[in-house]
Amino acid sequence: MPVELRKRKAPPPPPEPPAKKVAKAAKSVAARGKAVAGAAKPAPKANGSSAPAKTAAKPAVGDVLALDGFGGEVETNDGKKTTLKALVDESKAGVVLFTYPKASTPGCTNQACLFRDSFAELTAGGLSIYGLSTDSPKANTTFQTKQRLPYPLLCDPSATLISAIGLAKTPRGTTRGVFVVDKSGKVLAAQPGSPAGTVEVVRNLVKEKAQENGEAFAADAAPVPEGTAAAGAAETKEEAKPAAEEGTGAAAAEEKKADREAAEGENGKKEESAAEDGGEKKESE
Repeated sequence: MPVELRKRKAPPPPPEPPAKKVAKAAKSVAARGKAVAGAAKPAPKANGSSAPAKTAAKPAVGDVLALDGFGGEVETNDGKKTTLKALVDESKAGVVLFTYPKASTPGCTNQACLFRDSFAELTAGGLSIYGLSTDSPKANTTFQTKQRLPYPLLCDPSATLISAIGLAKTPRGTTRGVFVVDKSGKVLAAQPGSPAGTVEVVRNLVKEKAQENGEAFAADAAPVPEGTAAAGAAETKEEAKPAAEEGTGAAAAEEKKADREAAEGENGKKEESAAEDGGEKKESE
């Protein structure tokens, strides 16, 4: 009998992957795409704009500042909390801030004393003068007392006001300079400079203002009456010299003291010698 051959059945097709897994994979891919797209976009600013944030520009001559909150709060060397707005409100014509890196150092002493010696003419038009640094109230009070400065010194340890007027160094420190603002908040001067240069900037402003008003410049005006702040500054100018002019500061004072004591000692010896000679003369008689 012939053998009957049977055909093999074809294997069944592989099962389709579960629909849920495919959906999860699609969601994962879509989420990764959104994350990448979001990272590529710049962070929006507070006002909703997508433009990158910009650092606040330094005040320039001619700018009119909104003084409310400008520069934050600072402290006078005698411990009074204040702001630039308060100082401007208290002034007659505006405020002069001269910045210096460190109290009682040679350059800063020279600068402070130059403002002291020119105090009468610089304030004749109504400007109020203040020194500004990151020094502590104690350091600035010592500085003010020693140099007999007729104006307050402002302490700004966080450099908030110094930064706001564009005279802070990066990453830290203070640039020597001068900043002048009038009663309306208009910037009249904002620049770095040397000790003498910062004084000259203010002197020129005062002189120009006097000429506009048809007034005599303070340097050529009549003597200031006694008892005024300007008169006190003039007396200070005559009585106290800058440390730079004294030459050696504390060392010079110690040397003068030593010379004085030596002279007194020498005079004492001469008197003793004269007395002994007189006694010997009487004995011989």
